[in-house]
Amino acid sequence: MRNKIRNPWVLVMLIVVGVVIGGLIGDIFKDSIQILSYSKSIGFQPFTLDLIVLRTTIGLMVNFNVASIIGIIFAIIIFSRM
Repeated sequence: MRNKIRNPWVLVMLIVVGVVIGGLIGDIFKDSIQILSYSKSIGFQPFTLDLIVLRTTIGLMVNFNVASIIGIIFAIIIFSRM
């Protein structure tokens, strides 16, 4: 039996690609298959940190739909078979 060394960055990239492709598929077919367009936003609203010399705005919102969750599942399956 061969020892497989798996890189966690490959898993992260596969999940990101799965989310993006799943999100696109969900947006394309949202009129014909309504369940794919059901979504939930996760994250935090942007806020501004003003330090007189430096002003920065930080925020992150991720919108998951059913198709993107299916994309994540496919990414994990693909990674487990590598």
